[in-house]
Amino acid sequence: MTNKSHPKYPHLLSPIQVGSVTLPNRVLMGSMHVGLEEERGRLDKMGAYFAARAEGGVGLIVTGGIAPNRSGAVKPFAGKLTNRYEVWKHRAVTDAVHKKGGRIAMQILHAGRYAYLPWSVAPSAVKSPITPFKPRALSGRGVENTIGDYVRCAQKAQEAGYDGVEVMGSEGYLINQFIVTKTNKRTDQWGGDYANRIRFPIEIVRRMRQAVGDDFIIIYRLSMLDLVKEGSSWEEIVQLGKAIEEAGASIINTGIGWHEARVPTIATMVPRAAYTWVTQRLSGEVSIPLVTSNRINMPQVAEDVLASGAADMVSMARPLLADPHWVKKAEEERDDEINTCIACNQACLDLIFQNKRASCMVNPLACYETEVQIAPTPTPKRIAVVGAGPAGLAFATTAASRGHQVTLFEASDTIGGQFKMARRVPGKEEFDETIRYFRKQLELTGVNVKLGCRADEEALSNGFDSVVLATGVTPRAISLPGIDRPEVLSYVDVLLHEREVGKRVAVIGAGGIGFDVAEFLTHTDHSGSPIDAYLDEWGVDREMSVPGGLKRPEGPEAPREITLCQRKKGKLGARLGKTTGWIHRTALRKRKVKMLSECSYDRIDEQGLHLTVAGQPQVIAVDNVIVCAGQTPLRDLQGPLQARGLDVHLIGGADRAEELDARRAFDQGTRLAAGI
Repeated sequence: MTNKSHPKYPHLLSPIQVGSVTLPNRVLMGSMHVGLEEERGRLDKMGAYFAARAEGGVGLIVTGGIAPNRSGAVKPFAGKLTNRYEVWKHRAVTDAVHKKGGRIAMQILHAGRYAYLPWSVAPSAVKSPITPFKPRALSGRGVENTIGDYVRCAQKAQEAGYDGVEVMGSEGYLINQFIVTKTNKRTDQWGGDYANRIRFPIEIVRRMRQAVGDDFIIIYRLSMLDLVKEGSSWEEIVQLGKAIEEAGASIINTGIGWHEARVPTIATMVPRAAYTWVTQRLSGEVSIPLVTSNRINMPQVAEDVLASGAADMVSMARPLLADPHWVKKAEEERDDEINTCIACNQACLDLIFQNKRASCMVNPLACYETEVQIAPTPTPKRIAVVGAGPAGLAFATTAASRGHQVTLFEASDTIGGQFKMARRVPGKEEFDETIRYFRKQLELTGVNVKLGCRADEEALSNGFDSVVLATGVTPRAISLPGIDRPEVLSYVDVLLHEREVGKRVAVIGAGGIGFDVAEFLTHTDHSGSPIDAYLDEWGVDREMSVPGGLKRPEGPEAPREITLCQRKKGKLGARLGKTTGWIHRTALRKRKVKMLSECSYDRIDEQGLHLTVAGQPQVIAVDNVIVCAGQTPLRDLQGPLQARGLDVHLIGGADRAEELDARRAFDQGTRLAAGI
């Protein structure tokens, strides 16, 4: 029964009974590997990371995936829980969370054929498209041993102090691989018809429940929408959900899409709560709590999802990376103080897939809780900050929170810097949330903000102990006959100044900005639901009439003919985000954007853009040429200020202009402010 005590979020902030445990609210911190799982010795950094989220009020935390045996690890030396030493390591996590009054479950994940290991195993010897190693098919005894490893791993988690475990049965990992014929070619009792193929997860949960008793939480992550051919049908998903409940699961969580699926499911262009309809289909089929997931990032979104009956709980991973106090701020109705996850993936998933520690673009303290301290300063300074883009905002608010007297100069009449352009790109509207967050933080920390004020050498030389130049970048000029023609525009003209653009366009430069401009110019406004438009464009079937849930994509016709050009040889957008670059390339191909590499630019005249492509001359007849040929740092004030003997710091684009520089800008600004 819903607790009506909270006036704004009566569903989200009401308690829920899970077996013998009462959780204080409906927020589950979803599993996300962050790179702390492999820490040597005790997992103190991981403990501090989760403790911050427990202190922030999360109802139940789930860790990143921990392997139940050596062959199940996602990569060499990845986290596993198989022995007493590893139990001792994990005690640092559970003790830290419990000290803050929280509850935490450990996810058990066997990667199967997704393992980046030469000794990987799977139901059948079917190679994954995302790893280089062909797995060895498990023998019948190997299957039984693996089930035993899952059970022992749960027992070790219980011994380590966890309140429960989550069995990872989705995203295309080992359990998923047993369930579908795409990856299960077996003819024994673990293959063949569906009842045999689902014996593996059912036996894991059944035996696990027998081993850990009734008071230990068992979450099962059920793949409710595979988004791959030869995936599960809806009838099969319901059958498995019921069987998993009967086997002893406490909660069923929603998994969306295999990792090899070619449909974006969590990136910023995915509409908020785009997949809650999937969980709602299972509502009423099982009696244990259902958790829904994917792109739920603000309290009102979560409240609306729960109020609609789509689920009993909401799962969020990255939103709690961005703001560990998300729940507490919702309880205190301080929504405007939430540092919202903008689903950029730049500092979390992109870094993880490069074997680096995750963090968060908008919260660089995430996963560095023990290493970067924001403490009151013993020696307050008077600091001038020039530029209210990501770097300047991060520095100004952090430094002011420590007790420094900060004056922020911004030449334009609004804050945001490059984010003011990024937020105009379809699919990047979330960037508005970051600007809103920092606007509030400037107010709360007492920064003296001077908008419409272009700081000069004279103003900065008087009364300040330090000057931080966060002046950003300027578009790189190119030398080309005809570059001064009126039909030639810069990306700033298009994205910020809203200059009119014709039907035929050539874009010079295929980095992140070039792709953003092409996305902006090929976008079509939709009159209906943004979720329906997204599902249609990417070929996701709401009716789930075909196993796997895919249908023919039905994207709208692009309103312009775009040619995207780059000087380099090879794939366009090669330096885009590791987990999102393919999405941008696929989206533009769907809109028939022509992509040319190995281009040299000859001239622009009334005929169009003359260029040579791989040694062959071409003319592209266009109405406009848009230059996105990179950026250069804007740091004119540095020399004169240093000549006057001032303490000057460069951060963000003023320090170095390169792709994905917003991630570095936030990090640089925060770290400099923490130590100044």
